[in-house]
Amino acid sequence: MRPPAAGSRRLVVVGALGIFEILSWGSSFYLLSVLAAPIAAETGWPLAGIVGGLSAGLLVAGLASPRIGALIDRRGGRPVLAFSALVMALGLTILSLAPSLPVFLAGWLLLGLGMGSGLYDPAFATLGRLYGAEARPAITALTLWGGFASTVSWPLSALLVEQVGWRGTCLAYASLQLCVSLPLVLGLVPSPGPPPARFATARPPAAAALAGRERRAFLLMAGVLTLGGTVMTLVSVHLVTLLQARGVPLASAVTYGALIGPSQVAARIVEMAGRGRHHPLWTLTAAMSLVALGILLLADGLPVVGLALVLYGGGNGIYSIARGTVPLALFGPEHYALLIGRLARPGLLAQALAPLIGAFVLTSGGADALFVLLAALALANVGLAGALWRVR
Repeated sequence: MRPPAAGSRRLVVVGALGIFEILSWGSSFYLLSVLAAPIAAETGWPLAGIVGGLSAGLLVAGLASPRIGALIDRRGGRPVLAFSALVMALGLTILSLAPSLPVFLAGWLLLGLGMGSGLYDPAFATLGRLYGAEARPAITALTLWGGFASTVSWPLSALLVEQVGWRGTCLAYASLQLCVSLPLVLGLVPSPGPPPARFATARPPAAAALAGRERRAFLLMAGVLTLGGTVMTLVSVHLVTLLQARGVPLASAVTYGALIGPSQVAARIVEMAGRGRHHPLWTLTAAMSLVALGILLLADGLPVVGLALVLYGGGNGIYSIARGTVPLALFGPEHYALLIGRLARPGLLAQALAPLIGAFVLTSGGADALFVLLAALALANVGLAGALWRVR
């Protein structure tokens, strides 16, 4: 049993990373949810080009994630997360001063580097590097904090836009990165110290070098993250359009969409209450099953829209936990940070491309075609989760 001081110290670290994650998600992934329309109205830039900034950022994050994982594996997460806060602050400052769309997009390339080094996967890798095989409860608790990112950032962004405009909002988030996120990481996230001797002598495994069952497990998990990232982004970007296609008025569609956040948090609380007594693959299987069931019900439209989004939100909530805990259980703590960095790449690239794919499907086949695509991807992910049981 850990001494009480060690448990308290771990709560402090998770709390610091939790606040860091709320600000990181709010400063990047959720930023354009509120700012895109005001930016387009003030500048006259095309909305598609503005929203394309997020896709560009996610593309950079995906390309950088393996190297970021390798850095955390060697040096721990503290310097990487500190770098994320600095580069996000710089990217947000460029957004606030951007005189043209190309400069605006250049700022998003820097934000992408910040996302790749500061969102969930680097934070999971940091906890894995600090706590090894005992990192699962910390990872689960961190996702509970992260579940409040949109709840905090959307109202804050709306208030800031009303008071200081979208440029002032970007500067405010840059200040939060420098004055809150950076001190939290430097002051409260410890360095992991030198790696154990077995880590130092082990050769870091390339994905291609994993043999037999481990290689199959790696490829299956990469597939889960790819399909999961695609489904999550498609729903996030096109949910209102899909609901309206099923006869839900715009105001009601927004209200229904608000059910997702609380459902995510509630599902994570249920997972925490289990205290890790079940294998993380149960969490992953439940997540994929709930997401698939939610999407199938959503395609039916009213009157089951509310239930569908609660199920989808719950599945998506515990999926975030499974992203971090399943690789730890499958591959162990040795070079966990390195492997999770490589696993992050396909999911981030899928998230970067998903809005374009969704727009194409909606344009060519309508909402029904997009529902079919979502259902096919979600059901395929249930199959991949089942396949992981056979190779674990």
